[in-house]
Amino acid sequence: MSSDLSVILPRVLIVSRRSVRKNKFVDFVGEYHLDLIVGYGAVPVIVPRVSGVHLLLHSFEPIHGVLLCEGEDIDPSWYEAAEASGLSQEELEEIRRLHTSDTAIDKEKDSIELSLAKLCLERNIPYLGICRGSQVLNVACGGTLYQDIEKEVSRKIPERQRVMHINYDDYDGHRHNVKVVENTPLHHWFKDSLDEEKLEISVNSYHHQGVKRLAQRFVPMAFSPDGLIEGFYDPDAYNPEEGKFIMGLQFHPERMRKQDSDEFDYPGCPMAYKEFTKAVIAYQKKLNTATSVQKPIQLNKEMENKRKIIMRSFSLAKNIYTYGSELNPSKESELEAGAAFLESNTALSMQQENRLKQMGATVRNSKSYIDRLKLNEEREKLARNVMGKMSVDQLSDLLSFYHTMGQICSEVLDRKIHGLVNDFSS
Repeated sequence: MSSDLSVILPRVLIVSRRSVRKNKFVDFVGEYHLDLIVGYGAVPVIVPRVSGVHLLLHSFEPIHGVLLCEGEDIDPSWYEAAEASGLSQEELEEIRRLHTSDTAIDKEKDSIELSLAKLCLERNIPYLGICRGSQVLNVACGGTLYQDIEKEVSRKIPERQRVMHINYDDYDGHRHNVKVVENTPLHHWFKDSLDEEKLEISVNSYHHQGVKRLAQRFVPMAFSPDGLIEGFYDPDAYNPEEGKFIMGLQFHPERMRKQDSDEFDYPGCPMAYKEFTKAVIAYQKKLNTATSVQKPIQLNKEMENKRKIIMRSFSLAKNIYTYGSELNPSKESELEAGAAFLESNTALSMQQENRLKQMGATVRNSKSYIDRLKLNEEREKLARNVMGKMSVDQLSDLLSFYHTMGQICSEVLDRKIHGLVNDFSS
């Protein structure tokens, strides 16, 4: 396979869930997620739920997208400080008995997923949260959760509004209605399946917790009859074509399929994965463009020879300018290439162009410059010899004379400058 990043498919990180099989821990990810990610053109990279992995996330770079899905309840300490649940110890114990598999807190998974969510938010990496993944996203942005919907929501509303959000007797077949909010991505994906008045679809449900206070940056996309938010997104970070996608769905669209079939309940079910992957692909392209190193320009033989001649010319000019070394007459012609190049380069700022022209003049006139430099040195040496033979009085008179001449020169120059300014003003 080519190592060229432009042909490497984008990477979507998915954190595994830990379970026990034959008295051993095993990590797994639902295959429906993986199928859809691969089918739409990205590569799922499974991040194992192993102790210490939250400290090694940089090893999974580059990250082009993050998909977080099923898992246990999030440790309430991540959000409960902001808003207490009000549940008694007896009620918490009852919740643990009813939802044993979900209430077994996994602190390592929390650390991994919250770190990834915050990384996505910092870098604008596309993020899709399904079920627990939507809750992780909300908590990462400062939102809170109901620790148990039945005890914190259902018991406080009229019976006709109550919703069963998890049914262990009909786990895969259980559905409940949600109302879709207009002018949201969810509305666009399911618009062909929505009644114009009710705007409802029937979704699966496998959770006993949910969004309590939605983080400020998000906008709801769907509500269940009991008022629970079933989907939300960040409108300022949603443009799949430009690599932007931050969204959470409480239900599992990838598992909304007809009984004993792979056919989806609605044509819009796979759209979340399709648009997410589209954003992931666009994000990878942006990332590669921003970090790619331009390949050096390949010159033909004639251009390469010209380049070498110009570089040689610059090298000679630098030696003359820096060290004042004499130039061998046989090499004077070598300076012309550098001078011509410098003076012909017009794709520069005015300051750069003036500087290069000065350098070009130095290159062209290097020999005469050295001659003048030697003449000045000889004159200075001669003047020192003459002044060394003069008396103190003679030197004082000479210093006074040049001081007076300097003052006169300064006054005349000042009048001339003012005259030019007045002429310009008039």
